[in-house]
Amino acid sequence: MTDVQLPSVLPETDRTCHRRLREQGSRDRAQLDAVLEAGFLCHLGVVVDGVPMVVPTVYGSDGRNLYFHGSVASRSLVASPEKAVCVTVTHVDGLVLARSVFEHGVNYRSAMIYGVPRLVTDPEEKLAGLRCLTEQATPGQWDYARRPNRKELAATALLALSLEEASVKTSTGAPDDGDGPDAALGIWAGVLPLTSTWGEPEADPLLPDGIAPPAHIAARGHTRAG
Repeated sequence: MTDVQLPSVLPETDRTCHRRLREQGSRDRAQLDAVLEAGFLCHLGVVVDGVPMVVPTVYGSDGRNLYFHGSVASRSLVASPEKAVCVTVTHVDGLVLARSVFEHGVNYRSAMIYGVPRLVTDPEEKLAGLRCLTEQATPGQWDYARRPNRKELAATALLALSLEEASVKTSTGAPDDGDGPDAALGIWAGVLPLTSTWGEPEADPLLPDGIAPPAHIAARGHTRAG
C-alpha cells in the first residue's frame, strides 16, 4: 500500500478529456474526493470474454485508491486484474424541468475512474481496504461487528484502482430556457430536488430482545444519504 500523495489537479488524458459540456467538468481532485465521499455504491465496467459488463458494487476510497470487492468466483472481478476498467459513481440531485422537453435535464455529481486494478494480496492492505469500504458505507461498523476470519478473507477478492486518472462532472441550477421564446408559453419550469435519507433501523426478526442499534447506526436515521 502506497502513501504517495496524488497531485491536486487531475491529469487530462484522452479518456478524461471533457469534450462535451466542458463547463460542467472539473480537474480539481477535491471535487473528485467529495463525489466519492458522498457515496458507497459504484458501477464497475469491464469486458469479460469480449462482452461489456457493468456490475454494481460497494466501494471505499482512501484518497489514493478505490477499493471494491466480491467473491473470488466473480467473473467481473477475476477478469479485472491486468485489464482496463471504468468505475463510475453518480449522485442525482434533482430533475431540471424546462418549458420544452428538449431542455429537460438532471442536476448531478459524477465521477469516472479509469485504470487497471490490482488484486490486493498483502494481508495488511487487504484488511485496511476492507475496513475502508466498510467504513465508507457505515462509519463505526468495522469496530462494532465481527471482522472477517481467515476463511472469509480467502473467499474474498479485493481490488485497488488508483485514483490517478479520473474525470469529474457536476450540473446544477435552473433550466436554460427562461430567457428564450418558450418563456412566453406560460409553462411551469424549475427544479424538482431529489434527496435520499436514511430511515429508522429495522431489526433482524431473529434478533433477541434487548439488543438495541449501536449509536453509530441509530444516529443515521433521518439523515441525508449522499
